[in-house]
Amino acid sequence: MIYHHNRIVFKTSATAEQRAEALASLRNQGEKIDAVIRYVVGKDIGGEFEYSAVFVLEDLKGYWEYLTAPSHTHTDNIGLPLVEKFVSYDTTDSDDPDIAEKIAELHTRRYSGNPALTKLVADLPSYAGSSAPAPS
Repeated sequence: MIYHHNRIVFKTSATAEQRAEALASLRNQGEKIDAVIRYVVGKDIGGEFEYSAVFVLEDLKGYWEYLTAPSHTHTDNIGLPLVEKFVSYDTTDSDDPDIAEKIAELHTRRYSGNPALTKLVADLPSYAGSSAPAPS
């Protein structure tokens, strides 16, 4: 199993309506992407982030399906411009010693085929994690 985590702080300029739309779009990913086994989107408790989303995926094939789903693209397009600080990371029980590199490769492949997404992420004021694009 792979648990893909996203932690978010919205820009102060993001309206309540924009925040609600972005969070609803994250929930829609959990509902619409077949590879998502379980998910949670809600307030991030006990840290410096406002909201978190966790998507549970069976394997790398499911991870790729999640990354390339239209609902995920929609969330990127409407949500990333509203974000001040973003961290993503993965937790897995995989025994594969190369799992981190394989996850990174999925993200690299996704970014290499999508310059608009790469720009959205590069424009984030603060971003770190498993899906950070490689420096140009």
